[in-house]
Amino acid sequence: MAESMTAAKKVKFVVTRQDAPDAKSYTEEFEIPYRPNMNVISALMEIQRNPVNNSGKGTAPVCWESNCLEEVCGACSMVINGKPRQACTALVDKLEQPIRLEPMRTFPVVRDLVIDRKRMFNSLKKVKAWIPIDGTYDLGPGPRMAEPKRQWAYELSKCMTCGVCLEACPNVNDKTSFIGPAPISQVRLFNAHPTGEMNKDERLETLLDDGGIEGCGNSQNCVRACPKGIPLTTSIAEMNRDTTKLMFKNWFKV
Repeated sequence: MAESMTAAKKVKFVVTRQDAPDAKSYTEEFEIPYRPNMNVISALMEIQRNPVNNSGKGTAPVCWESNCLEEVCGACSMVINGKPRQACTALVDKLEQPIRLEPMRTFPVVRDLVIDRKRMFNSLKKVKAWIPIDGTYDLGPGPRMAEPKRQWAYELSKCMTCGVCLEACPNVNDKTSFIGPAPISQVRLFNAHPTGEMNKDERLETLLDDGGIEGCGNSQNCVRACPKGIPLTTSIAEMNRDTTKLMFKNWFKV
């Protein structure tokens, strides 16, 4: 009896679609059979298998991105019921229906729920979010980090470049050049590394440039939205302190 009731249950989705980057967006409604423990990605897969909307009309399958399906890659970011988050961990049972799916608007829309996150990757290049080493020969084991520092640095390393914090931040939009919380936090991570700190001032100088740390309005939306619980506001406060120190150092030529 319970199985027949589950089979009869339906899940309704309202998907914001866009056929091309310059096309006008529109919404399309879908209704799919309910399954226990279904997440948004499995629902989108069901729509892909049978792309028929609520009007009974065949349509193009909804486009979205996903990869790891375990909240590690960051590819499946979208706005679900008004909140930017990962679709792979959004369980249908915990969402109010109809479930509304939209692309993150901080980034250019490629098609449907697929976005171009190039803005984030360019920001990581800008702040040199890597450890520069000579990879032509074996350098042996690297320098060890003190355990307390390693523990909080590990939390920062969980960043998936998913873009959720940028979508939640009111200061990241097409009218500003603010790089957003994630790249700032990555500066803190790589400046904490015993080898990476050799380029510490260079990264901090980038944060003093246009679009850097001065663009933060301290709304703290980012830390509440981050799916990995990264202490983004703590990182921003630390980088505020370090960039201020660097300014005084530059002024007085210390």
